[in-house]
Amino acid sequence: MKAFLILEDGTVFTGKSIGASREVISEIVFNTSMTGYLEVLTDPSYAGQAVVMTYPLIGNYGICHEDMESEKPWPDGFIVRELSRLPSNFRSEDTIQNFLTEHDIPGIAGIDTRALTKILREKGTMNGCITTDEHYQKAELIARMKEYRTGKVVEKVTCREKYVLEGNGPKVALLDLGAKRNIARSLNKRGCEVTVYPATTSAEEILAAKPDGIMLSNGPGDPKECTLIIEEIRKLYQSDVPIFAICLGHQLMALANGADTYKMKYGHRGGNHPVRDLKTGRVYISSQNHGYVVDTEHLDPAVAVPAFENVNDGTNEGLAYTGKNIFTVQFHPEACPGPQDSGYLFDRFLKMMEVNK
Repeated sequence: MKAFLILEDGTVFTGKSIGASREVISEIVFNTSMTGYLEVLTDPSYAGQAVVMTYPLIGNYGICHEDMESEKPWPDGFIVRELSRLPSNFRSEDTIQNFLTEHDIPGIAGIDTRALTKILREKGTMNGCITTDEHYQKAELIARMKEYRTGKVVEKVTCREKYVLEGNGPKVALLDLGAKRNIARSLNKRGCEVTVYPATTSAEEILAAKPDGIMLSNGPGDPKECTLIIEEIRKLYQSDVPIFAICLGHQLMALANGADTYKMKYGHRGGNHPVRDLKTGRVYISSQNHGYVVDTEHLDPAVAVPAFENVNDGTNEGLAYTGKNIFTVQFHPEACPGPQDSGYLFDRFLKMMEVNK
């Protein structure tokens, strides 16, 4: 079946429909990872967005449910150059086509994703529409696209009730803002007992459990939309409990302490982003997925100082909080998929909890 991708600027791409055939309007973003399409699809940080995969062949190793980073896929749509319909992998349990159809995710294949990515890089991230209606009205669709907002998506992706991953080591409270499973796994395999809390949990409830450390996870959307969550994070900051935050958690901690965030032109999404540790000068290759960044120009050094920066564009990639057992990073040290370079940050968090006892 023929399908169309119409961008907010009027550009039209024609291809073939994959997955569900329903129409969808969403924010169009691109991911530069060469592998890990299932982990991308099941990353809750993509809620409210349609993902363009820049690697030209997607689906060649099929679907292995064990690799899923959450219980379901979250993007509104999926856009690829070529979809492999015959996967070759001894672990494969399904095709990506069936997976998209089963979860009602519309997509489009057979378009020039390089040209599409160049448009998004030059003009910035924009909204778009995937449709199979050959008689679509472009002006009407563009008007609807201009009105689209991702909105408050953290409440949509967070767990509904708390749960525990048993361990014999430090007790960690993980605030699920849209957490990838590998964050809890990375802590749990280091011996931590991890209690995962819904994003709307009060600071009082978390602190009443007397955790040895608190983890703030990744998640989707504009961090400034999370006004109530920011208030609770401010209370967590005021405690003496060591805190480690990733991605959205990093941004919310900054907002809770008077810093600002802004939307990037097209964001960082992929498994090959270099970040520099400002203390040691060492560069790590990182996995990233974010469209917003902390503004450090007006950051009060009495509150926090930059700890990491992006080598490509100089944007902030982490903060160390002055006089506090708190550090936060914009990238993904749990990196699933992606490089394991920065996994040592979990060990730093464990050491912080040990010293604080």
